[in-house]
Amino acid sequence: MRKTDRFQVHGKGNSLWNLYKTVSFFKVAKNFMVIQISRYTPFFKAKNWLYRTFLRMEVGQHTAVALMVFPDVMFPERIRIGKNTIIGFNSTILAHEYLIDEYRIGDVVIGDEVMIGANSTILPGVTIGDGAVVSAASLVNKDIPAGAFAGGNPVQIIYTAEQRAEREKNTLKV
Repeated sequence: MRKTDRFQVHGKGNSLWNLYKTVSFFKVAKNFMVIQISRYTPFFKAKNWLYRTFLRMEVGQHTAVALMVFPDVMFPERIRIGKNTIIGFNSTILAHEYLIDEYRIGDVVIGDEVMIGANSTILPGVTIGDGAVVSAASLVNKDIPAGAFAGGNPVQIIYTAEQRAEREKNTLKV
């Protein structure tokens, strides 16, 4: 189960309709501008600086966030990415979800030396362990253990760290 905090919404409309009771319009506008600049920035150092400085995200050394990646626009400070990690082209990292009667907010923790394939979506409250690999176009709706290979929609563990190590060992023998 994902680790999210749940907040009931009362009054007129659904939870997204009441968005600016949840988060400041000016915060969202500033975050959106910074994210749009960073989506097109091909320089990883500059992009990571933008994330750290203006979005208050934790981003580790030598992490490469590819073009068009979209971190959460409302709560980017709830995203932590470890060192030497790759986030693939056009992926989305969400720290919030707005439903009809409630909204949920959760930390996203991506470990060190993680590889996330292009066009993946990571939902709030998920932890991806060190050394894990997530295949392209995956919907990460649950935790991924360290060293595992996972993929699909919804994501499934394809190989555990031990199975992956054994597979790689056998591949090297050939």
